[in-house]
Amino acid sequence: MHYLDMLYRLAVSLWAGGNAIFSLLLTPILFKTEGRDTAARIVGNLFPAYFRWGLACGVIALVCRLVGRGFEAKLPVILLGCMLAVTSFQAFYVEPRAAELKRQIGSFETTSKDHPLRKEFSRIHGVSAVCNLTVLAGGVLLVVLP
Repeated sequence: MHYLDMLYRLAVSLWAGGNAIFSLLLTPILFKTEGRDTAARIVGNLFPAYFRWGLACGVIALVCRLVGRGFEAKLPVILLGCMLAVTSFQAFYVEPRAAELKRQIGSFETTSKDHPLRKEFSRIHGVSAVCNLTVLAGGVLLVVLP
């Protein structure tokens, strides 16, 4: 196997694996074992690095794919482009918006779920969850594609 192909597969695997561990393992454990405000603070502190990780892995994978194979197989390049766009949207719009809402809310433990800021946060959180699952699905698909 060509070195660029190996680096491509490694970058995609690390991206998808990091996404799966963070979204499906770490975050649920934190919210199960810590108070809501503490868990939210920890996850919020991790988000910038999480998104930088995804962007770095995505750029490395895309560059390796384009340099190594060009547009020989268009589907991986399109998937990587979509995954990078979704991750960029999360990193540069969703996460800063969620962080600002969290700051304005102050405490999720004492602020009613019916509060307008909590409702807006829930909406943004839903968008983020869909984005994460989309990136994870794309990563899994890229790992199993020949």
